[in-house]
Amino acid sequence: MGIGKDKAGHGALRLTAWASSALLGWGIAFALPLPIHAQSLPPDQNLDDTLPAPTSASSTDPSAAPTPDSQATAPANQTTTSSDAPLNAPLRLTGIDPTTTGSTLDNDLRRVNQRESAVDGLKARQYPDRADAQGIPLGTFTLRPSINQSVNIERDRTGDVKNNRTFLQTDLRSTLTSDWDRHALTITGEGVWQRNVGGTGEEKPTVNLNADLRLDLPADTTAHVTAGYQFYREDTSDPNAIAGASKQSAVNQYTAGLSLERDFGLLRGTTAVALTRSVYSNAVLSDGTTVTLSDRNQTAGSWRGRIGYELSPAIIPFVEVDLGRAVYDQTRDSNGYARSNQSYGGKGGVEVDLGEKFKGELGFGYQHTEFDDSRLSSVDSPTIDGSLAWSPQRGTDISVGLSTTVQPSTTAGLSGYTAYQLTSTVAHQLRDDLTAKLTGGTIWRDYPSNGSAADETEYDAAFGLTWGINRYLDLTGNVGYQLTTRDVGDSTRQLQAGIGLTAKR
Repeated sequence: MGIGKDKAGHGALRLTAWASSALLGWGIAFALPLPIHAQSLPPDQNLDDTLPAPTSASSTDPSAAPTPDSQATAPANQTTTSSDAPLNAPLRLTGIDPTTTGSTLDNDLRRVNQRESAVDGLKARQYPDRADAQGIPLGTFTLRPSINQSVNIERDRTGDVKNNRTFLQTDLRSTLTSDWDRHALTITGEGVWQRNVGGTGEEKPTVNLNADLRLDLPADTTAHVTAGYQFYREDTSDPNAIAGASKQSAVNQYTAGLSLERDFGLLRGTTAVALTRSVYSNAVLSDGTTVTLSDRNQTAGSWRGRIGYELSPAIIPFVEVDLGRAVYDQTRDSNGYARSNQSYGGKGGVEVDLGEKFKGELGFGYQHTEFDDSRLSSVDSPTIDGSLAWSPQRGTDISVGLSTTVQPSTTAGLSGYTAYQLTSTVAHQLRDDLTAKLTGGTIWRDYPSNGSAADETEYDAAFGLTWGINRYLDLTGNVGYQLTTRDVGDSTRQLQAGIGLTAKR
């Protein structure tokens, strides 16, 4: 009986299994003619609502989306100089849906922008009493503001002339970033306000605002629309500064730009236009006399085109050409010279991208600048430009920048000079709450050999420490030294040190 019951039971189970299999197969048969594609989902529907969690992408399928651990992360160092812009990697569209990029697909197939992750994809260590400030959510944006109040001393000496001062400095910094599925908007702002509380010396306020709107377009195309504003006061060591002035000219600069980047397979193309408007205020001499500098007001425009060839995803040689035109508001300056000018040049180089650990580019070229006034000689100079971001180990970031620019002169009979600039920064995290930063650089101002001006070289070095008291407060300290040597004339030396407190959110 027991055996008969077991047989009957097994028969019932087999019948039930057969019926279930038939129903399941019937359902699959109806489901198979409906393939699932990213573009078949409505815009307001998430893939997680219709599909189970993905396992792992096959390495032999070029259209498969990589797992989050294999996605590209942010560069090792995002620091940039005022003359260099960060490298923008072009989008690689799969051709299936122009609104998505297969190389950046996450759980949500409609999301182009990647979420930030650790360098190696591992879960970051958590410090409940020492966590990074998360920012202030404002709709689809995140605001990360900070303010630093410091007390500083400065020792300035040019020949036998000395200026010593003690001053308070307030630094305001803020970043507003979007969190959109496609496109991205980043707005950054920096401001420095100084007030002397002892000694003599010129206060040097600055303001710097920049906005960058990235548009992810179809056909492997990315567009950047940029705008900016900068305010600063000319330094007494600047070659165009007014000698003996108690208050140098304040400069207001307005910038706007548009660039397009496209991936043609093995070829990469970039074209960009930029417009800069510069306005100079009056300078004040030691006796109270004002010097009008409106003859320096100008509007400059430039165009740049680049073609690169992908030898491999990590190495891309390129060639680049550029054209520029600067038009002054006044046809002739106070000395009677027509300083409007045009320039053209080109360079060749290579881009290197080894991921988050090492990336950069280096290019060599030549630039020619000629002026409307025949009495002003043209400026011809070889150029070298580049940038490097390297992270040899976690917690250590190294950045190097090279730039070549042609600066017009305000001296009668002198056209201008070529400035070669080298900047470098090394930041190292000594502990999870203590970071050291060392910066250094040099600027060589090369005047034409047929002119009356002499070359000069500027050296800069600074060291700073930042101690994170908690997630909202940092204690900062820094010391810096600057030396300007001239082939003709006295050298200038400046020593500055300060200590401050930063509040951030």
